[in-house]
Amino acid sequence: MKKVSLVICTLVCMMSVQAQWKPVGDKIKTPWAEQINPQSVLPEYPRPLMERPDWTNLNGLWQYAVTPRGAAEPATFDGQILVPFAIESSLSGVMKEVGDANELWYKRDFTIPGSWKGKNIILNFGAVDWKADVFINDILIGSHQGGFTPFSFDVTPYLTGKTNHKLIVRVWDPTDKGYQPRGKQVNNPEGIWYTPVTGIWQTVWLEPVSSVNHITAIKAIPCIDSGSLNVTVSTAACKPADIIEVKLMDKGQVIATAKGLQGKELRLGVKNPTLWDTKNPYLYDMKVSVISSGKTVDEVKSYTAFRKISMKRDANGLMRMQLNNKDLFHYGPLDQGWWPDGLYTAPTDEALLYDIKKTKEWGFNMIRKHVKVEPARWYYHCDKEGMLVWQDMPSGDMGNQWAPHQYNGGTDKNRSAVSVANFYQEWKEIMDLCMSNPSVVIWVPFNEAWGQFDTEKVTEWTQAYDPSRLVNPASGGNHRPTGDILDLHNYPGPAMFLFDAQRVNVLGEYGGIGLPLEEHLWWQKRNWGYVQFKSVEEVTAQYVKYAKELQDMVKRGFSAAVYTQTTDVEGEVNGLMTYDRKKIKINEAAVRKANQDVINELSK
Repeated sequence: MKKVSLVICTLVCMMSVQAQWKPVGDKIKTPWAEQINPQSVLPEYPRPLMERPDWTNLNGLWQYAVTPRGAAEPATFDGQILVPFAIESSLSGVMKEVGDANELWYKRDFTIPGSWKGKNIILNFGAVDWKADVFINDILIGSHQGGFTPFSFDVTPYLTGKTNHKLIVRVWDPTDKGYQPRGKQVNNPEGIWYTPVTGIWQTVWLEPVSSVNHITAIKAIPCIDSGSLNVTVSTAACKPADIIEVKLMDKGQVIATAKGLQGKELRLGVKNPTLWDTKNPYLYDMKVSVISSGKTVDEVKSYTAFRKISMKRDANGLMRMQLNNKDLFHYGPLDQGWWPDGLYTAPTDEALLYDIKKTKEWGFNMIRKHVKVEPARWYYHCDKEGMLVWQDMPSGDMGNQWAPHQYNGGTDKNRSAVSVANFYQEWKEIMDLCMSNPSVVIWVPFNEAWGQFDTEKVTEWTQAYDPSRLVNPASGGNHRPTGDILDLHNYPGPAMFLFDAQRVNVLGEYGGIGLPLEEHLWWQKRNWGYVQFKSVEEVTAQYVKYAKELQDMVKRGFSAAVYTQTTDVEGEVNGLMTYDRKKIKINEAAVRKANQDVINELSK
């Protein structure tokens, strides 16, 4: 009877939690929205490149409140919010706007498992948009500024003398009234501009680490020409006697080992490594350890791959991009990573993977991640699936507008020193997030002159910070003689109206073929596309026509192209599938063949 009573009690509790939360609003939703369990939201370990076995997921129902900016912590909260979905989203269970005049407060309690006794406790946030202040047991322990990148705090000193611990997160996000990178978020969404995203939008979790020392970051950069892997490991404490050990494994067997100090580049040699590419995304496992006084005090799982991105002049004198020293045409969709129910946040990990798999099935080999940064698991999925990634810096400051005449080639007087410093801080953190992902091959600091400034300086800084990748200085922006790529935008069809003999030439955006489908629209009016058709057959015919035109331009010098876009997004109806991912708007077989013909043009 006791077991039966326990089961009944558990079911009642689960039903009670479910009753307290439900998606709100009448907007369209993805199929995965129905799979969400408030007691197990995005349960996968969120950081595959540095994985620990013992952790506690803090996703789920928290309390929330919205107060005027500058007000004290509210005595009572407004209700419950499902973390990690932004407050403006349906899946948050709230769907409220916050605005720059207000702050958003989160509150919950947590306990520390008895098995963690003697350990230091790390509180991790995947991402919070934009400025987050974190309180433990009413003590302000730290802040983070940046809406797209992870941050952590060692909360151990603030946990004494209590069983239940109080966690408060206070968030301020000015959206398009601030200078910060924000991508396409605006306070009044319309056309190609979308709903604001405020607050926690990625997983929050706790994990125990050694009180002696622990790993905080891993950077792994391969060099296939020398058959080596360069690994730099950072730790919480810089102790001269502590040793870092890196083991590289292939199918469970250790094939290379290196030891050294934290912060020092360790070199592991591998004879004839299996190379990672789009057809064979081969990954090696890594085990990284901290050894103190002869004992292993911290150990994490990681992975890496051997691949090289470079450029070289071909037999006709044209600069081409190469993967593993072979010419490869990069072809993929503009992918904005928005969801009608979760906004910035995919409802489930399966949903996060779905777009990548569909892109691969359509015959593409690349994704341009457009003015947004994804959770670490998205890049992990690209690594596993063999999908090349061009990573944009989210735009901000001076507005999302084409402004060629405001740009003078030097420091733009409209951008403050604080804004400039914040740009570099956030861009560095974004690069750090993706630095060890083999799928990420191109950095894109600017898009279409949106907030573009000091292009040469920003490009040179990016190249110096990561010499292992190519830099596309301004995709469709104000073109400056810097970086590795000249990137043109043209809508709707492909066009080649500029050419640079010294750099790689690419078509960074084209297409935008629209097809509004009833019952799958974010808005019932104001839907937008560069050109619009009425059927899947018409869209497919136009797509194939553009692909054939592009194929001819490959011969003349284009080395990559980006089609707009993967899905519809809010008012945009120019996706290859609908915003809710329920309808594919193309003949998939015909599009796959057209895409493969374009990619294969270089190998003829």
